[in-house]
Amino acid sequence: MSDTKKLTRTLIGKVVSDKRAKTVTVLVERRVKHALYGKIVSMSSKYHAHDEKGEYHLGDIIEITESRPLSKTKNWVVTKLVQKAAIV
Repeated sequence: MSDTKKLTRTLIGKVVSDKRAKTVTVLVERRVKHALYGKIVSMSSKYHAHDEKGEYHLGDIIEITESRPLSKTKNWVVTKLVQKAAIV
């Protein structure tokens, strides 16, 4: 096989929980047009992503990639840090 790239979904979202071991909860927001009324509506989804070293924390903006199921609820892996959380 030549250069065939695997088609995996990647999403960018904000870490809303880092309390679980090796797992972060990521909130991904998207803007869609309402089917009937045509208004732009903000919709969101939460994903559990695998964070092996525990290096991502609350407020960080990260990129996650779809992977094989790692647990009952976890089938995403953190690939990179997009933006570090602001220190408050």
